[in-house]
Amino acid sequence: MKKIIALLTGGTTGEWVISVKSAATIAQNLDADKFEVYKIMLTQQGWFYEPADSMKIEVDRNDFSLTIKGKKITFDGVFIAIHGAPGEDGKLQGYFDMIGLPYTTCDALTSAVTMNKGYTKAIVNGIDQLHIAKSAQIFKGGDYSLEQLKKDLKAPYFVKPNNGGSSIGMTKVNHPNDLQAAIDKAFKEDTQVLIEEFISGREFTIGVVKLDGKVTALPATEVETAKEFFDFEAKYTPGVATETTPAVIRDETRVRVEQIAKNVYAKLNCSGVVRIDFILTEDEGDFYFIEINTIPGQTATSFIPQQVAAAGIKLNDFYTKLIRETIG
Repeated sequence: MKKIIALLTGGTTGEWVISVKSAATIAQNLDADKFEVYKIMLTQQGWFYEPADSMKIEVDRNDFSLTIKGKKITFDGVFIAIHGAPGEDGKLQGYFDMIGLPYTTCDALTSAVTMNKGYTKAIVNGIDQLHIAKSAQIFKGGDYSLEQLKKDLKAPYFVKPNNGGSSIGMTKVNHPNDLQAAIDKAFKEDTQVLIEEFISGREFTIGVVKLDGKVTALPATEVETAKEFFDFEAKYTPGVATETTPAVIRDETRVRVEQIAKNVYAKLNCSGVVRIDFILTEDEGDFYFIEINTIPGQTATSFIPQQVAAAGIKLNDFYTKLIRETIG
């Protein structure tokens, strides 16, 4: 019997464009012999299934079902491919938990906590061999002193929306005089802002996934960009960044990195596939945690498909195992 899977895409943030591309990759690589897939678009206007041959059909949110030509369709599980709200922040996971429908991502609590970069860092702090940049978290309308921030933190800084994704609203500040403008920009995206000391080093990202009952780290990717940092343009415009998968690092560094990444996955109680961004200081020294993405991009140029290929796994098999692990 084929499993009936809802592939949920779209979302209510600027990242919905990437979500649609991710869903296209996933749809192309879900085994048609094993899964019957319905791609469902979630927007501020509603949740719809859009068959090629007819009008769009609204999802019944009482039980997340569809009625097509008089026949009711219910799902065995949901493949969530929504980056940002409401797919990555725990809201959808909470809804699916309440109606008893399994899904491919971290649970509601982990999803909600990991959307908040400051809270995440507090939880992973203390993991063996993991380092965290000195930072300050400020709140819109809250009582913060620009002068105190400049005293407490050394420039340059990264200023970022605490709950954002895809580097939207993020700025690298080289001079303390430019700090206020960067804070104002970040507050346009979020009510909480994180200001971090800049860590100099090589930038990497690594996928971690539970497959066949075992937590596995995928081959890491090194990211090099001519830009000041890996921003939205560098992430999604071909040619702006150079991505090397698997990253060229010493064997002992690779083993250490993979263990730290698996420890982060365990400490945050992750499930499904996540991606951890980090920096290695000079000569593959200290591992600095940047952030975790609990619904990483799956577009044709995204890191996870690159890393899956480097691990010698077909994307088709990877998604099959991911569904079996999370949905059953």
